[in-house]
Amino acid sequence: MNRLPQFVLCLLLSMFVTAATAQIEIRPLAEQAPPKPVPLGAHQLTADDAGAWLDGLMPYGLAKNDLVGAVVVVVKDGQVLLAKGYGHADVATGQPVDPATTLFRVGSISKLFTWTAVMQLVEQGKLDLDADVNRYLDFRIPPRDGQPVTLRELMTHTPGFEETIRNLFASDAQHLLGNAAWVKEWVPGRIYPPGLVPAYSNYGAALAGYIVQRVSGQPFDDYVEGHILQPLGMQYATFRQPLPAALAPHMAKGYAQAGAPAKSFELVNAAAAGALSASGEAMARFMLAQLQNGSYNGAQILAPATLREMFDYRRAAVPGLPAMALGFYHMDRNGQDILGHAGDTQWFHSELALFPQQGVGVFVAIDGAGNGGLRKQLLDGFTDRYFPAPPEVAQPALASARKDGALLVGRYANSRASASNFMAMLGLFSQVRVEQAANGELVTPDFHNLAGQPRHWREVAPFLWRAADGHELLGARVEQGRVRWISIDAVSPVMVFLPVPAWRSAAWNLPLLAIIVLVFALAALLWPVAALVRRACGKPFALTGRARLWYRLSRVAAILQLLLCAGWAGVLARLDANVAGMDSGFDGRLRLIQLVGVLAVLGIAAAAMNAWHAWRVPGGWWRKLNSVALLVACLATLWFVASLHLLGLHLNY
Repeated sequence: MNRLPQFVLCLLLSMFVTAATAQIEIRPLAEQAPPKPVPLGAHQLTADDAGAWLDGLMPYGLAKNDLVGAVVVVVKDGQVLLAKGYGHADVATGQPVDPATTLFRVGSISKLFTWTAVMQLVEQGKLDLDADVNRYLDFRIPPRDGQPVTLRELMTHTPGFEETIRNLFASDAQHLLGNAAWVKEWVPGRIYPPGLVPAYSNYGAALAGYIVQRVSGQPFDDYVEGHILQPLGMQYATFRQPLPAALAPHMAKGYAQAGAPAKSFELVNAAAAGALSASGEAMARFMLAQLQNGSYNGAQILAPATLREMFDYRRAAVPGLPAMALGFYHMDRNGQDILGHAGDTQWFHSELALFPQQGVGVFVAIDGAGNGGLRKQLLDGFTDRYFPAPPEVAQPALASARKDGALLVGRYANSRASASNFMAMLGLFSQVRVEQAANGELVTPDFHNLAGQPRHWREVAPFLWRAADGHELLGARVEQGRVRWISIDAVSPVMVFLPVPAWRSAAWNLPLLAIIVLVFALAALLWPVAALVRRACGKPFALTGRARLWYRLSRVAAILQLLLCAGWAGVLARLDANVAGMDSGFDGRLRLIQLVGVLAVLGIAAAAMNAWHAWRVPGGWWRKLNSVALLVACLATLWFVASLHLLGLHLNY
C-alpha cells in the first residue's frame, strides 16, 4: 500500500498546526484597579450630578442660616471633580467666593498638616512615635502614674491632658504669642492615664507642632510651607499670621451673620492646632495627596507605607463606634470607611472627609458664627446620595435591651474637661443624664445641643444603640459589669462621657447652689426692707453693740457671696469671647472676682458670730433661724469654692 499521500497529508497538517501555533501570542491583560462597588440606589458621582445637587443645597442653606459664603470641593480618582464657591468673600465689595483663591480659616483641619509633618520626621528617623516627648523638648511634661507622653498619644488625643483655652486666640498682632510660647506658658494637668481616655486636646497638637520645630530646626510655619504646601503647589494656603501681603486680599471676611459687619482676621496662638488659612482648591491638592499614597503631581510628601500606617491604625474607645486613626479620625457612615477632620474657629466652620476605598474626598468651609447644621447636612447628604447604606431589615428588640440599658442610667461628664481650675464649673453645668423609658429605650438629651429635644435610642447590638430618629449610634464600654464610659459616633474617636461620681453629681449640687443663692438674696434684700419697715413704724433697731456689728457684717457677707455668684456666672457667659481673644480684660476680671471670693470666705466668720449672738438671746426665733440659714449657706459655698477651684492662685485655664 502506498503511504506517500498519507505522509504528505500528515506533513501538511503538521506545517499548518505549527504555523497556526506560531501566530498565537498570549499577552496578559494590563493590571487594573478593582472595580469600585456602586451601592444599590446610589447616584453616579459625576461633576454634573454633584454640581446640581450642591446648587440646590448650598444657596438655600446659606440663606436659611443667615450665612455669608462657603466653598465645596470634591475630588475623585486623582483629580478635582468640582470646586464651587457660594455667596460672598466680602459683602462690602460684592466679591464672590472663588474656590481657587478665596482663603478660609480651616480651624482644626490644620492638625492634619501637623500630623503629616510629624510622620515625615518619623520616616527620616528623627522622631519615634512611642518615645517620651521630653526627649525632643526644652521644657518638661510631667509624668502621670510614672508614664510619659508619646507622640502616638498626642496623635490619638490620649495623653490625658485637661482642657486648655487660655490665650488660645489673640486679640491682635501685638498679643500674638505664637505656638512655641503658647505651649510653654502653661502645661495643663494630666487628668487621665496615658493612652486610655480620649480627650480632644489642642494643647497636644500644638505641642507636636513645637516638636516638629525643635527637631527640624525650622520655625513651624517654614517647615510646613517647605515640606507640604510648596511641594503640593498649595499657593493659596499658609500658616503665617498675620497673612502675608500677597494673600491678605484673598482672605474671606468673617461674619457673625449675613447682615453684620465684617470681623477682623482671627489670630491663633496654638498655630499648629488651628492656624491654617487655605482655599478650596488648595485643600483639594492635600486631599489628592492623601488619597494617592502620599503623592500629588510628582511630589511625594509621605511614603505609601507611612500613609497606610496612619489610615490603618485603629483605636476604638467604644466597641462598635468609629475609631481614631493616627491623626485622622473615622467618620464612618453607610458601611464606608471615612477618615478626616472637622475645624471650627469663631467665624468659620469646615470639614474634610476622605473615602479611601472610593478614591473620593470632600472639603467644605462655611463663613459664619454658626453653620446651622449645614456642614453636617452636606456631608451626610453626600454620603447618602453617592454611597447609600444597604436596606435595613427591621429586627426585634434585643432581649438584653432592658438589662443593658439599666446599666447606663445616670449622669455623665465630657472627658474634654478641666479639673484644676475654675473651668471645672463647665463639668457641673454640662452633665448629660441618661434615663430609660418604659419600653427599654434609652432617653438622653441631644448631645449636640443639650437644650434641644430629648432623643430615644434602641439597642441594636449588645451595648450599642441606634437613634430612633436617624442613623446615629450610641455605645458603651462595659468592663466587669460596670460602665467605663459612653459616647456617640460623631465624637467617639476623640471624646467620651464618663460616669459622674456622686459627689460631683449635678442632681444635688445644682439644687444646693440654687438654695444658697436664694438664702443670700433674701438676707441681702431683707436687710434694707427691715430698716425701712422699722423707720415707718417708728421702732428702734433692737440690736446694740457687737450683736449689731456682726449682724451688719453678716449681711455684707451675703452681698459678697451674691457678687461672687454673679461674677462667676458672668465668666461663663463671656467664656466664648475670651477664647476667641475678644475679651482683653478677662484675666483682670478673674482676679477681681477672686478678691471678692476671698472677702466672701472671710465673711463666713461674720455669719458665725452673728449666729452665736442670735442664739445667746432668749426668744427671737426668726432671728435665730435666719442666722443659722445664712451660716449654713456660707459654709456650703466652701464646698463649691474647693470642688470647683474658684480661688486658684494662678490664671491658667
